Amino acid sequence: MKYLFILGRNPKLSIAEIKSFLKRTENTILNEALRDNGLLLELEKPLDAGTVDLLGGTISIGIVLCNLKELNRKEIYYGSDNKFNYVLWDFSDNTEMVSEYLKKRFRSERLKTTEKTFIGFVRGQEQDFIRKPSSNLINEEFFVFEDFFGKIVQKCDYKELERRDMQKPVRREDLSISPRLAKIMINLSEVKENGTLLDGFCGIGVILIEAIHMGIKSIGIDKDNEAIVGAKKNLEWCKFPTGSYRLMNNDSTKTVVGSVDVLVSEPDFGQTLKQTPGVKEAENMIKKFENLMIDVLNNMKKSVNGKFVFTSPLINTGRERIGCNILRISEKTGLKIEDGFPVREFREGQIVGREIVVIKR
Repeated sequence: MKYLFILGRNPKLSIAEIKSFLKRTENTILNEALRDNGLLLELEKPLDAGTVDLLGGTISIGIVLCNLKELNRKEIYYGSDNKFNYVLWDFSDNTEMVSEYLKKRFRSERLKTTEKTFIGFVRGQEQDFIRKPSSNLINEEFFVFEDFFGKIVQKCDYKELERRDMQKPVRREDLSISPRLAKIMINLSEVKENGTLLDGFCGIGVILIEAIHMGIKSIGIDKDNEAIVGAKKNLEWCKFPTGSYRLMNNDSTKTVVGSVDVLVSEPDFGQTLKQTPGVKEAENMIKKFENLMIDVLNNMKKSVNGKFVFTSPLINTGRERIGCNILRISEKTGLKIEDGFPVREFREGQIVGREIVVIKR
């Protein structure tokens, strides 16, 4: 089966997440191709219907219906309404030709259709190519990728993500990561369903919530008792079984936990910056973070059997962004940096962005 993944604003991170997700779900990639923010994968096994809801960095998933040479022999529209709007995602030099073909074909099939265009771009991590449809009234989405034609069959439920993020009883806007990034990090850890995830800086439980939604047992640790109380309220609000998680008000540099599969966490970055810091201040913050993570990882590596996925601060000093010396953390803990990491994740104008780090034994 061939699938198109339409990637979000950080394609490098999205691709790493998708490949890790396929490893954790034991689905082999047979062939792959990338064009702009479209990733075409030929997979050994079909994807489940809810796959896009398990991914944080994917906008939509489409399935290839046919090669362009076979398009006139392939049924395209299966709906019952003879009037609909559609868009055609463009990842090919043949898109204009296909666009004209679809208009003629739909007319010949007595369908009243309108092809909607894409307008504007969303600013991506490295370049701007993430398009937005000109209208919300879209009934069908098709795509052309090189010589293949297909249809979008899964779309990210942003309203549900927003509900989980905005309506939970306890929120800490300046300190919590998004559900989207939490999902990405969980997938990068390659933890299996029914495995156990440890978050050593769980805060109000964003990573724990997304992990449990993915069928992963979770342990959250935080030395801030108020944060633990908030996490408990949020997990109860989600109506998770109490046996699916455990919360501990403790210090991750010292506490002892039993055997777990992975560690996934957004650690304490230090003071919240309201203004762009000087180089020296940024370097001091970075050094404190490195020392903290060295202590945490040296303590937790006795319990964690698999990968360690965490964020580290990427601080804008006005002239450049300063990040951690991940090699130093690796050397001081005896853990190996995963190829391709760290990956930068920040938005323009953001004082403290992130680097996503994956390390292993």
